[in-house]
Amino acid sequence: MGWIIRLLLNALAVLIAAQVIPQIDVSGYGTAVLVAIVLGIINTIIRPVLVFLTLPISVVTLGLFIFVLNAALFALTGVLVPGFDVEGLAGAFLGSILVSIISWLLNGIWKGLRS
Repeated sequence: MGWIIRLLLNALAVLIAAQVIPQIDVSGYGTAVLVAIVLGIINTIIRPVLVFLTLPISVVTLGLFIFVLNAALFALTGVLVPGFDVEGLAGAFLGSILVSIISWLLNGIWKGLRS
């Protein structure tokens, strides 16, 4: 049950980011849930492999390359999910950061309410 709540909170984070950032467009609530699912799968399966493969670049850039990697995976989600459009690197970069922050805040609030 907890993973469903986290999934819906992540979908809400995607919707909020789409309202704030003009380069991101979400066609509806169902699309936002699908984006949350695909983004979760990508972050679970593909991201650890890419982080490992780009470890030398991340060390040289003191970890800042991880932001570029997150933006690329966010843009990949935009390519894979119909109805979710991410325009440009700036939109993907800002979107990945904003979705992460909003999701972190919403999950923290939810955990605080359950305690």
